[in-house]
Amino acid sequence: MNGTTGQALSGSATLAESGILPERVIRAMFAAGEIAAAEPPVGGQIQPASLDLRLGALAYRVRASFLPGPEIRVADRLEELKLHTVDLKDGAVLETGCVYIVPLQESLALAADISATANPKSSTGRLDVFTRVITDNGLAFDTVPAGYTGPLYAEISPLTFPILVRSGSRLSQIRFRRGQAIIADDVLQGVHRDHTLMSGGNERIGGGVQLSIDLEGDGPGSLIGYRAKHHSGLIDVDAVGAQDPLDFWEPIYRRNKGELILDPDAFYILVSQEAVHVPPDYAAEMVPFDPLVGEFRVHYAGFFDPGFGHAGAGGVGSRAVLEVRSHDVPFIVEHGQTIGRLVYEHMAERPETLYGEGIGSNYQGQALKLSKHFKVPA
Repeated sequence: MNGTTGQALSGSATLAESGILPERVIRAMFAAGEIAAAEPPVGGQIQPASLDLRLGALAYRVRASFLPGPEIRVADRLEELKLHTVDLKDGAVLETGCVYIVPLQESLALAADISATANPKSSTGRLDVFTRVITDNGLAFDTVPAGYTGPLYAEISPLTFPILVRSGSRLSQIRFRRGQAIIADDVLQGVHRDHTLMSGGNERIGGGVQLSIDLEGDGPGSLIGYRAKHHSGLIDVDAVGAQDPLDFWEPIYRRNKGELILDPDAFYILVSQEAVHVPPDYAAEMVPFDPLVGEFRVHYAGFFDPGFGHAGAGGVGSRAVLEVRSHDVPFIVEHGQTIGRLVYEHMAERPETLYGEGIGSNYQGQALKLSKHFKVPA
């Protein structure tokens, strides 16, 4: 990409202010070559404030996870660390306990004032698939520095279920920003007064919107979560509604007390007390780990696009689904305990389409919900 194109994309004709770039600008970045791929974007790949990333044709099983470091290309490290190559064109199984590096179809040539952050897609996190994006010369996972030019790679490690993937499967997503976009707590208090960012729980702001866990459900005997079963079957990441949840998950029901002991080797799907709202002019990201709240983590960070939980987009009452794993010791969590945070950022401009408005949004209006791969219980 030459400097003229980058300046045009960053100028006032396309983008007036700093913030998270909406889908209109992402499409313009494809047209200008700031985002390149052999095939044009497919339906649903561009979300209101993010872009799904597609797997390429090959996966490399490697000995260990790595960051390339300064002046080192990922491809060069792959030559040193790869064990064998897996062809994804017709589909292939990625086994649990293994680490794979997959070149992504999308590459970048960002303008000097555009950076990016990647995360697993919601459906990926809910399958306990550990996924991170790596760049050449990378010093941190899921982080693309301003002005980066080069390929993107996905590191994939299924932790509980083996998965079937293929070229074009979308496990990760990326969000682009111009300048600084994070909203400070004092400003966020005003946004909450105007738009009600969370309701039905503790309604606390500190380092973003604090989320607490719901372990009471609808009363004694009600469903409050799921624990993943080990040694279960194979999940095709592109097949929606294909699996019986009881083949893969153990339902957790509330007993007398609103508490749960997290086992160190187990993966849980739980839900927040609070209903979450991301207004149209904002986006949010879940902080994946906070040492101040206990010896566990909300396992995967996740993006919340503009319109999540928005009444005008059919999202009243949308709660945050929590992918939780304890660290090294069993840990008791109690109803109402803080378990994560949503950090809000402002959009550079309001997106043309909101999350949930006919764009294949699977989790609008959700309560406790497994990933889209499982049949919805009758």
